[in-house]
Amino acid sequence: MAELIKRYAVVTGANKGIGLETVRQLVSNGVMVVLTARDDKRGLEAVEKFKEESGLSDVAFHQVDVADPHSIASLAEFIKTQFGKLDIMVNNAGIGGVKVDTDALGSSGSGGDAPGNWSNMMTQT
Repeated sequence: MAELIKRYAVVTGANKGIGLETVRQLVSNGVMVVLTARDDKRGLEAVEKFKEESGLSDVAFHQVDVADPHSIASLAEFIKTQFGKLDIMVNNAGIGGVKVDTDALGSSGSGGDAPGNWSNMMTQT
């Protein structure tokens, strides 16, 4: 008989909604899942509630902010140390985009001249 090989997954933005349902589906299919969220408290509460409601225990929490390289590196090290591999990655976390200041863009000059410093027109959200 073939030996079952444990699979490991990470789901970002998983403390509610689609992310949490993705965790539920993966765990119910025998996958060990690392549920991630930016907020420690919300993430830990989601894991606790998930375990209580589902009776399933193959879920762990790790804080991650997908917009922060140091946070991502910490998650990668956690996965490497705890599991040695990653089989499934679900990037459900949303991040803000760039907003353009249309007034600054419009006043940049006639004839399509581009301003010298685009950063004056854009802000991260």
